Amino acid sequence: QVQLVESGGGLVQAGGSLRLSCAASGSTFNRLRVAWFRQAPGKERDFVASINWSGGSISYVDRVKDRFTISRDNAKNMVYLQMNSLKPEDTAVYYCAGDFMTIGKYAYWGQGTQVTVSS
Repeated sequence: QVQLVESGGGLVQAGGSLRLSCAASGSTFNRLRVAWFRQAPGKERDFVASINWSGGSISYVDRVKDRFTISRDNAKNMVYLQMNSLKPEDTAVYYCAGDFMTIGKYAYWGQGTQVTVSS
């Protein structure tokens, strides 16, 4: 069983930055594929970025490329999402998700952290 806990959300002005953190429990974290998703009010939950167990394979949704950076520290059981040049449309609840399979759906989810970008 894996538990994921997000932190780092908050209120920021457009153009600002935030760094989200995802803390994972368990000694098998270094085998976990991890992703960030977000859900805006009234919308579906969308993929934002993912990183494989080693950090050697990373992907982003086009709308956050060149602004967001996903990274991980396996020694600390942590995954991060650095968000720069934030826009009001980035406002959403951000979720950390994990799975031991290399592809497919994510089995483990955090509770989410709110990010609000004001114009």
